[in-house]
Amino acid sequence: MTRTDIRVEQTQHSRLADVDFDNLVFGKVLSDHMLVADYHDGVWGDVSIVPYGNISISPSMSALHYGQSIFEGIKAYKFEDGTVSIFRPDKNWERFNKSATRLQMPEVPQEIFIDGLKQLLSIDQNWVPNKNGSSLYIRPFMFATEAALGVHPSISYKFIIITGPVGAYYSKPISLKVETEYTRAADGGVGFSKNAGNYALALYPTELAHKQGYDQVMWTDAREHKYIEEAGTANLIFRIGDTIITPHGDTILHGVTRRTIIELADAWGLKTEQRKVSVDELIQGIESGQVSEAFAAGTAATITHISRIGFNGRDYELPAVETREFSLKVLDYLNDLRYGRIEDSFGWNFVV
Repeated sequence: MTRTDIRVEQTQHSRLADVDFDNLVFGKVLSDHMLVADYHDGVWGDVSIVPYGNISISPSMSALHYGQSIFEGIKAYKFEDGTVSIFRPDKNWERFNKSATRLQMPEVPQEIFIDGLKQLLSIDQNWVPNKNGSSLYIRPFMFATEAALGVHPSISYKFIIITGPVGAYYSKPISLKVETEYTRAADGGVGFSKNAGNYALALYPTELAHKQGYDQVMWTDAREHKYIEEAGTANLIFRIGDTIITPHGDTILHGVTRRTIIELADAWGLKTEQRKVSVDELIQGIESGQVSEAFAAGTAATITHISRIGFNGRDYELPAVETREFSLKVLDYLNDLRYGRIEDSFGWNFVV
């Protein structure tokens, strides 16, 4: 498939003039167009870019009943010269298809996911904010559309990409409650995939954490609640001693931002480890001063500092944000890279 194979229907009523780009609420403002593709009889087809709007579905659509639904989160940025660039969408495409395979869904070809995304953004490039700290959030997602009841993989699917301008997901450092009762993912499950069900089951324990004064939960393993996994909306990274450490395993979402940060640390000659991190190791490290940095990392969150961690009825305060040398350096570097202010020596920016 080539760019010319994608049917384009441009809106006659742009909503761009109604957007207050100085006061963006994350996820509330959507751009003028969306990409839509349908899968039937083993083939992707009907690929089109159309005005953003509602879609018609059957009440018996299998995704509503049996949960075949996956998604990704990507961001695009605008350089000072007006160039629009997408940050590492190839890695999101790879992860999207891993999620699809695990949920018995068809893989989406690169010419639809990557090339279609580029064409979508070339049409809606004026929706990409040019303000520092803002970006265009990109949400590719796929769901089963077969209109039939019965537990089996759907025979049809719909793939859609929607976008919208956003500011910061978190405006300040966050607090986390170590979750020791509820579980996000178990060995052999779908923790590594970005599927809708993982987020649905997190809603109740997150609300309980909110009522206790925390912003998010810190998930632990399902078997013993002994090892740290990730936060509710992002991966976790710690600096313990001279080492940058992140929890690792198939119960954890393999985040693109997390991967980027580890690759940067390696390139800068820092010691990195991807391994199990116990709650005891973290708490003891905070108490001894060995844990100098703790932050959440994700496409939406980017880098969000953790201010305190609650465990067994006690709060543990992290060092002041201004002392966090590594995470502040990473954030500055990524901002300069994604806004085109420095050379892209890694080849991570996909220019539209």
